[in-house]
Amino acid sequence: MERVTVIGAGLAGSEAAWQLAQRGIPVRLCEMKPEKMTPAHKSGQFAELVCSNSLRGAGLENAVGLLKEELRRLESLIMAAADATQVPAGGALAVDREGFAAYVTEKVRSHPLIDIEAGEVTTLPAGQALIATGPLTSDALAEAIGELIGGGTTLNFFDAAAPLVSAESIDMDRAWFASRYDKGTADYINCALSREEYRAFWEALCAAEEAEVHGFEDSKVFEGCMPVEVMARRGEDTLRYGPLKPRGLPDPKTGREPYAVVQLRRDNAQGSVYNLVGFQTHLKFPEQKRVFSMIPALRSAEYLRYGVMHRNTYLDAPRLLDRYYRLRSEPRLTFAGQMTGVEGYVESTASGYLAAVELSRRLRGMEPIDFPRETAIGALGLYVSDESVEKFQPMNINFGIIPPLGYRVRGKRNKNAALSERALTALEALREEALR
Repeated sequence: MERVTVIGAGLAGSEAAWQLAQRGIPVRLCEMKPEKMTPAHKSGQFAELVCSNSLRGAGLENAVGLLKEELRRLESLIMAAADATQVPAGGALAVDREGFAAYVTEKVRSHPLIDIEAGEVTTLPAGQALIATGPLTSDALAEAIGELIGGGTTLNFFDAAAPLVSAESIDMDRAWFASRYDKGTADYINCALSREEYRAFWEALCAAEEAEVHGFEDSKVFEGCMPVEVMARRGEDTLRYGPLKPRGLPDPKTGREPYAVVQLRRDNAQGSVYNLVGFQTHLKFPEQKRVFSMIPALRSAEYLRYGVMHRNTYLDAPRLLDRYYRLRSEPRLTFAGQMTGVEGYVESTASGYLAAVELSRRLRGMEPIDFPRETAIGALGLYVSDESVEKFQPMNINFGIIPPLGYRVRGKRNKNAALSERALTALEALREEALR
Protein backbone atom coordinates (compact mmCIF):
# COMPACT_ATOMS: atom_id res chain seq x y z
CA MET A 1 0.00 0.00 0.00
CA GLU A 2 1.34 3.44 -0.95
CA ARG A 3 2.52 5.50 1.99
CA VAL A 4 0.95 8.94 2.52
CA THR A 5 2.93 11.91 3.80
CA VAL A 6 0.98 14.03 6.26
CA ILE A 7 2.62 17.38 7.00
CA GLY A 8 1.62 18.94 10.32
CA ALA A 9 0.50 17.29 13.56
CA GLY A 10 -2.08 19.80 14.69
CA LEU A 11 -5.74 18.91 15.05
CA ALA A 12 -6.37 18.29 11.34
CA GLY A 13 -3.07 16.51 10.70
CA SER A 14 -3.34 14.27 13.76
CA GLU A 15 -6.92 13.34 12.87
CA ALA A 16 -5.98 12.68 9.25
CA ALA A 17 -2.95 10.55 10.12
CA TRP A 18 -5.03 8.51 12.57
CA GLN A 19 -7.91 7.92 10.14
CA LEU A 20 -5.52 6.87 7.36
CA ALA A 21 -3.64 4.48 9.64
CA GLN A 22 -6.86 3.02 11.05
CA ARG A 23 -7.77 2.06 7.48
CA GLY A 24 -4.47 0.31 6.85
CA ILE A 25 -2.66 3.17 5.06
CA PRO A 26 0.99 3.67 6.15
CA VAL A 27 1.64 7.27 7.17
CA ARG A 28 4.75 9.42 7.37
CA LEU A 29 3.78 12.23 9.73
CA CYS A 30 6.09 15.25 9.51
CA GLU A 31 6.05 17.81 12.34
CA MET A 32 8.58 20.62 12.71
CA LYS A 33 8.02 21.04 16.47
CA PRO A 34 9.93 21.04 18.73
CA GLU A 35 12.91 21.62 16.41
CA LYS A 36 11.23 24.76 15.09
CA MET A 37 8.44 26.57 16.90
CA THR A 38 5.93 29.19 15.77
CA PRO A 39 5.15 32.39 17.72
CA ALA A 40 1.91 30.81 19.00
CA HIS A 41 3.07 27.33 20.03
CA LYS A 42 4.62 26.56 23.41
CA SER A 43 5.14 22.76 23.49
CA GLY A 44 6.26 19.90 21.28
CA GLN A 45 2.99 17.99 21.76
CA PHE A 46 0.67 17.19 18.86
CA ALA A 47 -2.76 18.88 18.60
CA GLU A 48 -1.65 21.80 20.77
CA LEU A 49 -4.48 24.26 21.45
CA VAL A 50 -2.94 27.70 21.00
CA CYS A 51 -5.98 29.91 21.59
CA SER A 52 -8.98 28.94 23.71
CA ASN A 53 -9.34 25.56 25.41
CA SER A 54 -13.03 25.50 24.43
CA LEU A 55 -14.45 23.51 21.52
CA ARG A 56 -17.55 25.70 21.89
CA GLY A 57 -21.20 24.69 22.28
CA ALA A 58 -22.00 21.12 23.23
CA GLY A 59 -25.74 21.00 22.49
CA LEU A 60 -27.36 19.92 19.24
CA GLU A 61 -29.10 23.28 18.95
CA ASN A 62 -25.63 24.59 17.97
CA ALA A 63 -24.11 23.82 14.58
CA VAL A 64 -20.73 23.12 16.17
CA GLY A 65 -22.45 20.78 18.63
CA LEU A 66 -23.87 18.89 15.67
CA LEU A 67 -20.46 18.72 14.00
CA LYS A 68 -18.94 17.33 17.20
CA GLU A 69 -21.63 14.65 17.45
CA GLU A 70 -21.10 13.65 13.82
CA LEU A 71 -17.37 13.28 14.47
CA ARG A 72 -18.01 11.22 17.59
CA ARG A 73 -20.16 8.81 15.60
CA LEU A 74 -17.43 8.59 12.97
CA GLU A 75 -14.87 7.63 15.66
CA SER A 76 -12.81 10.80 15.56
CA LEU A 77 -9.56 10.71 17.54
CA ILE A 78 -9.81 14.40 18.42
CA MET A 79 -13.33 14.02 19.79
CA ALA A 80 -12.25 10.98 21.83
CA ALA A 81 -9.43 13.08 23.29
CA ALA A 82 -11.78 15.99 24.03
CA ASP A 83 -14.32 13.79 25.79
CA ALA A 84 -11.58 12.07 27.81
CA THR A 85 -10.04 15.35 29.02
CA GLN A 86 -13.17 17.47 29.41
CA VAL A 87 -13.33 20.14 32.11
CA PRO A 88 -16.55 21.78 33.37
CA ALA A 89 -17.69 24.65 31.14
CA GLY A 90 -21.46 24.93 31.42
CA GLY A 91 -23.03 24.42 27.99
CA ALA A 92 -19.67 24.25 26.20
CA LEU A 93 -17.12 21.48 25.68
CA ALA A 94 -13.81 22.65 27.12
CA VAL A 95 -10.73 20.52 27.74
CA ASP A 96 -7.64 20.33 29.88
CA ARG A 97 -5.27 21.85 27.38
CA GLU A 98 -2.17 19.80 28.28
CA GLY A 99 -4.06 16.57 28.92
CA PHE A 100 -5.80 16.85 25.56
CA ALA A 101 -2.54 17.27 23.63
CA ALA A 102 -0.88 14.46 25.60
CA TYR A 103 -3.77 12.09 24.79
CA VAL A 104 -3.54 12.76 21.04
CA THR A 105 0.27 12.60 21.03
CA GLU A 106 0.35 9.23 22.77
CA LYS A 107 -2.27 7.71 20.47
CA VAL A 108 -0.60 8.92 17.27
CA ARG A 109 2.96 8.04 18.33
CA SER A 110 1.95 4.54 19.39
CA HIS A 111 0.12 3.61 16.18
CA PRO A 112 2.14 0.95 14.32
CA LEU A 113 1.39 2.41 10.88
CA ILE A 114 2.43 5.99 11.71
CA ASP A 115 6.10 6.96 11.46
CA ILE A 116 6.99 10.33 12.97
CA GLU A 117 9.56 12.50 11.21
CA ALA A 118 10.71 15.58 13.11
CA GLY A 119 11.86 18.75 11.39
CA GLU A 120 10.61 21.44 9.05
CA VAL A 121 9.33 20.48 5.59
CA THR A 122 10.35 23.17 3.11
CA THR A 123 9.29 21.59 -0.20
CA LEU A 124 6.26 19.68 -1.36
CA PRO A 125 6.88 15.92 -1.20
CA ALA A 126 6.48 13.50 -4.08
CA GLY A 127 3.55 11.09 -4.09
CA GLN A 128 0.34 11.31 -2.09
CA ALA A 129 0.46 14.04 0.52
CA LEU A 130 -1.95 15.70 2.92
CA ILE A 131 -0.86 19.18 3.99
CA ALA A 132 -2.22 20.32 7.35
CA THR A 133 0.41 22.81 8.42
CA GLY A 134 -2.17 25.16 9.87
CA PRO A 135 -2.52 28.91 9.92
CA LEU A 136 1.15 29.40 10.79
CA THR A 137 2.62 27.48 7.87
CA SER A 138 6.36 28.16 7.71
CA ASP A 139 7.52 30.69 5.14
CA ALA A 140 9.46 28.16 3.06
CA LEU A 141 6.57 25.73 2.69
CA ALA A 142 4.08 28.56 2.13
CA GLU A 143 6.31 29.81 -0.68
CA ALA A 144 6.43 26.32 -2.22
CA ILE A 145 2.64 26.07 -2.08
CA GLY A 146 2.33 29.53 -3.59
CA GLU A 147 4.61 28.62 -6.49
CA LEU A 148 2.51 25.54 -7.21
CA ILE A 149 -0.90 27.20 -7.15
CA GLY A 150 0.09 30.61 -8.53
CA GLY A 151 0.39 34.06 -7.04
CA GLY A 152 -2.46 35.77 -5.28
CA THR A 153 -4.15 32.58 -4.13
CA THR A 154 -2.90 32.51 -0.55
CA LEU A 155 -4.46 35.00 1.82
CA ASN A 156 -3.78 36.16 5.35
CA PHE A 157 -5.74 37.27 8.39
CA PHE A 158 -4.78 37.73 12.02
CA ASP A 159 -6.16 36.17 15.17
CA ALA A 160 -5.26 36.28 18.83
CA ALA A 161 -5.16 34.24 22.03
CA ALA A 162 -6.48 35.25 25.45
CA PRO A 163 -4.42 35.53 28.66
CA LEU A 164 -4.34 32.85 31.35
CA VAL A 165 -4.39 33.62 35.09
CA SER A 166 -3.88 31.49 38.19
CA ALA A 167 -7.09 30.62 40.03
CA GLU A 168 -5.64 31.41 43.47
CA SER A 169 -4.87 34.98 42.41
CA ILE A 170 -8.52 35.81 41.57
CA ASP A 171 -10.30 37.87 44.24
CA MET A 172 -13.39 35.72 44.89
CA ASP A 173 -14.81 38.41 47.18
CA ARG A 174 -15.45 40.31 43.92
CA ALA A 175 -16.45 37.29 41.83
CA TRP A 176 -18.73 34.23 41.88
CA PHE A 177 -19.23 30.89 40.16
CA ALA A 178 -22.16 30.62 37.74
CA SER A 179 -23.11 29.72 34.18
CA ARG A 180 -25.27 32.08 32.15
CA TYR A 181 -28.98 31.59 32.90
CA ASP A 182 -27.89 28.77 35.28
CA LYS A 183 -27.42 26.54 32.23
CA GLY A 184 -25.51 23.39 33.19
CA THR A 185 -23.29 23.59 36.24
CA ALA A 186 -21.74 26.73 37.75
CA ASP A 187 -18.43 26.44 35.90
CA TYR A 188 -17.45 30.04 35.12
CA ILE A 189 -15.92 32.63 37.44
CA ASN A 190 -17.82 35.87 36.91
CA CYS A 191 -16.19 39.24 37.59
CA ALA A 192 -18.58 42.19 37.88
CA LEU A 193 -17.92 45.81 36.91
CA SER A 194 -20.05 48.78 37.89
CA ARG A 195 -20.91 51.46 35.34
CA GLU A 196 -18.01 53.63 36.53
CA GLU A 197 -15.56 50.71 36.63
CA TYR A 198 -16.59 49.60 33.16
CA ARG A 199 -16.22 53.06 31.63
CA ALA A 200 -12.73 53.51 33.12
CA PHE A 201 -11.76 50.06 31.88
CA TRP A 202 -13.15 50.74 28.40
CA GLU A 203 -11.33 54.07 28.08
CA ALA A 204 -8.04 52.50 29.19
CA LEU A 205 -8.49 49.59 26.80
CA CYS A 206 -9.14 51.86 23.82
CA ALA A 207 -6.02 53.90 24.60
CA ALA A 208 -3.71 51.00 25.50
CA GLU A 209 -0.51 50.46 23.53
CA GLU A 210 -0.56 47.54 21.12
CA ALA A 211 2.34 45.28 20.27
CA GLU A 212 3.61 45.59 16.73
CA VAL A 213 2.46 42.82 14.44
CA HIS A 214 3.88 43.04 10.93
CA GLY A 215 1.16 43.80 8.42
CA PHE A 216 -1.61 44.02 11.02
CA GLU A 217 -4.78 45.92 10.18
CA ASP A 218 -8.11 45.78 12.02
CA SER A 219 -9.82 44.88 8.73
CA LYS A 220 -7.77 41.68 8.50
CA VAL A 221 -8.86 40.33 11.87
CA PHE A 222 -11.17 37.32 11.75
CA GLU A 223 -14.42 38.24 13.53
CA GLY A 224 -14.42 35.04 15.62
CA CYS A 225 -11.05 35.95 17.17
CA MET A 226 -11.46 39.73 17.35
CA PRO A 227 -8.95 41.27 19.81
CA VAL A 228 -10.82 42.79 22.72
CA GLU A 229 -9.22 46.20 22.15
CA VAL A 230 -10.33 46.21 18.49
CA MET A 231 -13.86 45.36 19.61
CA ALA A 232 -13.76 48.13 22.22
CA ARG A 233 -12.94 50.74 19.58
CA ARG A 234 -16.24 49.99 17.84
CA GLY A 235 -18.19 51.74 20.57
CA GLU A 236 -18.56 52.12 24.33
CA ASP A 237 -21.25 49.44 24.67
CA THR A 238 -19.88 46.92 22.14
CA LEU A 239 -18.19 44.83 24.84
CA ARG A 240 -21.37 44.83 26.95
CA TYR A 241 -23.17 43.11 24.09
CA GLY A 242 -20.21 40.79 23.52
CA PRO A 243 -17.74 39.15 25.93
CA LEU A 244 -18.75 41.39 28.87
CA LYS A 245 -22.50 40.77 28.48
CA PRO A 246 -24.17 40.67 31.94
CA ARG A 247 -27.43 39.02 30.83
CA GLY A 248 -28.31 35.89 32.79
CA LEU A 249 -25.55 36.44 35.38
CA PRO A 250 -27.08 38.05 38.48
CA ASP A 251 -24.65 38.86 41.28
CA PRO A 252 -25.63 36.64 44.26
CA LYS A 253 -24.78 39.49 46.63
CA THR A 254 -27.37 41.84 45.10
CA GLY A 255 -29.66 39.54 43.11
CA ARG A 256 -29.30 41.96 40.16
CA GLU A 257 -27.38 41.78 36.90
CA PRO A 258 -24.23 43.96 37.04
CA TYR A 259 -23.47 46.62 34.46
CA ALA A 260 -20.86 44.33 32.86
CA VAL A 261 -19.36 40.91 33.60
CA VAL A 262 -16.03 39.37 32.62
CA GLN A 263 -16.17 35.56 32.56
CA LEU A 264 -13.24 33.25 33.28
CA ARG A 265 -13.28 29.63 32.10
CA ARG A 266 -11.30 26.74 33.59
CA ASP A 267 -8.27 25.90 31.43
CA ASN A 268 -7.07 22.68 33.08
CA ALA A 269 -8.56 19.72 34.92
CA GLN A 270 -7.22 20.82 38.30
CA GLY A 271 -8.97 24.17 38.06
CA SER A 272 -5.74 26.00 38.87
CA VAL A 273 -5.65 27.96 35.58
CA TYR A 274 -8.41 30.11 34.07
CA ASN A 275 -8.61 32.01 30.78
CA LEU A 276 -10.34 35.34 30.18
CA VAL A 277 -13.22 34.45 27.87
CA GLY A 278 -13.30 36.65 24.77
CA PHE A 279 -10.13 38.52 25.75
CA GLN A 280 -8.01 37.72 22.73
CA THR A 281 -5.55 40.57 22.47
CA HIS A 282 -2.39 41.95 20.91
CA LEU A 283 -1.68 44.58 23.55
CA LYS A 284 1.87 44.79 24.87
CA PHE A 285 2.35 42.54 27.89
CA PRO A 286 2.73 45.37 30.48
CA GLU A 287 -0.40 46.99 29.03
CA GLN A 288 -2.35 43.77 29.41
CA LYS A 289 -1.44 43.60 33.09
CA ARG A 290 -2.21 47.30 33.64
CA VAL A 291 -5.57 47.39 31.86
CA PHE A 292 -6.94 43.97 32.78
CA SER A 293 -6.03 44.61 36.42
CA MET A 294 -8.70 47.34 36.34
CA ILE A 295 -11.24 44.50 36.51
CA PRO A 296 -11.88 44.45 40.29
CA ALA A 297 -11.58 40.68 40.77
CA LEU A 298 -8.32 40.66 38.78
CA ARG A 299 -6.49 43.51 40.53
CA SER A 300 -3.88 41.11 41.91
CA ALA A 301 -4.13 38.45 39.20
CA GLU A 302 -1.05 36.40 38.37
CA TYR A 303 -0.69 36.06 34.58
CA LEU A 304 0.57 32.64 33.56
CA ARG A 305 0.45 33.54 29.87
CA TYR A 306 -0.26 36.87 28.23
CA GLY A 307 -2.38 37.14 25.12
CA VAL A 308 -0.61 36.91 21.77
CA MET A 309 -1.39 37.87 18.19
CA HIS A 310 -0.36 35.82 15.18
CA ARG A 311 -0.81 35.68 11.44
CA ASN A 312 -3.02 33.04 9.91
CA THR A 313 -2.56 31.93 6.32
CA TYR A 314 -5.35 30.31 4.35
CA LEU A 315 -6.06 29.34 0.75
CA ASP A 316 -8.65 30.80 -1.61
CA ALA A 317 -10.28 27.38 -1.35
CA PRO A 318 -13.28 27.83 -3.70
CA ARG A 319 -10.86 28.44 -6.55
CA LEU A 320 -8.45 25.66 -5.56
CA LEU A 321 -10.04 22.77 -3.69
CA ASP A 322 -12.82 20.24 -4.31
CA ARG A 323 -15.35 18.95 -1.76
CA TYR A 324 -12.77 16.44 -0.47
CA TYR A 325 -10.19 19.22 0.10
CA ARG A 326 -8.09 17.94 -2.83
CA LEU A 327 -6.17 20.38 -4.97
CA ARG A 328 -8.14 20.47 -8.22
CA SER A 329 -5.05 21.04 -10.36
CA GLU A 330 -3.05 18.24 -8.69
CA PRO A 331 -5.30 15.75 -6.82
CA ARG A 332 -2.35 13.88 -5.26
CA LEU A 333 -2.18 16.86 -2.88
CA THR A 334 -4.87 17.28 -0.25
CA PHE A 335 -5.16 20.11 2.26
CA ALA A 336 -6.82 20.14 5.67
CA GLY A 337 -7.28 22.38 8.68
CA GLN A 338 -7.41 26.14 8.99
CA MET A 339 -5.32 26.73 5.89
CA THR A 340 -8.35 25.57 3.85
CA GLY A 341 -10.42 28.42 5.29
CA VAL A 342 -12.37 26.44 7.85
CA GLU A 343 -12.20 28.24 11.17
CA GLY A 344 -12.18 26.56 14.56
CA TYR A 345 -10.82 23.48 16.27
CA VAL A 346 -13.77 21.23 15.44
CA GLU A 347 -14.00 22.44 11.85
CA SER A 348 -10.28 21.77 11.35
CA THR A 349 -10.75 18.28 12.74
CA ALA A 350 -13.69 17.66 10.39
CA SER A 351 -11.67 18.69 7.35
CA GLY A 352 -8.83 16.37 8.37
CA TYR A 353 -11.28 13.51 8.86
CA LEU A 354 -13.07 13.98 5.52
CA ALA A 355 -9.85 14.48 3.56
CA ALA A 356 -8.28 11.34 5.06
CA VAL A 357 -11.34 9.15 4.49
CA GLU A 358 -11.54 10.17 0.83
CA LEU A 359 -7.80 9.65 0.32
CA SER A 360 -7.80 6.23 1.99
CA ARG A 361 -10.73 5.09 -0.16
CA ARG A 362 -9.07 6.34 -3.33
CA LEU A 363 -5.88 4.45 -2.53
CA ARG A 364 -7.88 1.30 -1.92
CA GLY A 365 -9.81 1.60 -5.19
CA MET A 366 -13.09 2.55 -3.51
CA GLU A 367 -15.60 5.26 -4.46
CA PRO A 368 -15.58 8.40 -2.27
CA ILE A 369 -18.29 8.98 0.31
CA ASP A 370 -20.24 12.11 -0.49
CA PHE A 371 -21.43 13.40 2.85
CA PRO A 372 -24.62 15.30 1.97
CA ARG A 373 -25.09 19.01 2.54
CA GLU A 374 -27.66 18.14 5.23
CA THR A 375 -24.78 16.97 7.45
CA ALA A 376 -22.44 19.49 9.05
CA ILE A 377 -19.31 17.73 7.81
CA GLY A 378 -20.68 17.66 4.26
CA ALA A 379 -21.92 21.25 4.33
CA LEU A 380 -18.52 22.51 5.44
CA GLY A 381 -16.66 20.74 2.63
CA LEU A 382 -19.19 21.91 0.05
CA TYR A 383 -19.01 25.52 1.26
CA VAL A 384 -15.21 25.60 1.19
CA SER A 385 -15.22 24.28 -2.40
CA ASP A 386 -18.17 26.38 -3.65
CA GLU A 387 -16.89 28.33 -6.66
CA SER A 388 -19.85 30.73 -6.46
CA VAL A 389 -18.41 32.18 -3.21
CA GLU A 390 -16.77 35.35 -4.49
CA LYS A 391 -15.21 36.88 -1.38
CA PHE A 392 -13.98 33.90 0.59
CA GLN A 393 -13.10 34.34 4.26
CA PRO A 394 -12.51 31.88 7.10
CA MET A 395 -15.77 30.65 8.58
CA ASN A 396 -17.06 28.53 11.43
CA ILE A 397 -19.72 25.89 10.85
CA ASN A 398 -23.24 27.35 11.03
CA PHE A 399 -26.77 26.30 10.17
CA GLY A 400 -26.85 28.92 7.40
CA ILE A 401 -24.86 26.65 5.05
CA ILE A 402 -27.11 23.64 5.78
CA PRO A 403 -30.32 23.39 3.68
CA PRO A 404 -33.54 24.47 5.44
CA LEU A 405 -36.02 21.88 6.65
CA GLY A 406 -38.71 22.68 4.11
CA TYR A 407 -41.34 22.97 6.82
CA ARG A 408 -41.96 25.39 9.65
CA VAL A 409 -40.69 24.73 13.17
CA ARG A 410 -41.52 27.21 15.87
CA GLY A 411 -38.56 28.65 17.76
CA LYS A 412 -34.93 28.87 16.69
CA ARG A 413 -33.68 26.26 19.15
CA ASN A 414 -36.37 23.79 18.07
CA LYS A 415 -35.60 24.43 14.41
CA ASN A 416 -31.87 23.89 14.96
CA ALA A 417 -32.55 20.71 16.93
CA ALA A 418 -34.66 19.44 14.03
CA LEU A 419 -31.85 20.24 11.57
CA SER A 420 -29.46 18.27 13.78
CA GLU A 421 -31.83 15.32 13.99
CA ARG A 422 -32.12 15.26 10.20
CA ALA A 423 -28.32 15.46 9.85
CA LEU A 424 -27.66 12.59 12.23
CA THR A 425 -30.26 10.43 10.47
CA ALA A 426 -28.50 11.08 7.15
CA LEU A 427 -25.13 10.34 8.75
CA GLU A 428 -26.29 7.02 10.17
CA ALA A 429 -27.11 5.84 6.64
CA LEU A 430 -23.44 6.39 5.70
CA ARG A 431 -21.72 5.59 8.98
CA GLU A 432 -20.91 1.91 8.44
CA GLU A 433 -19.42 2.60 5.02
CA ALA A 434 -17.51 5.67 6.31
CA LEU A 435 -15.80 3.55 8.99
CA ARG A 436 -14.43 1.07 6.44
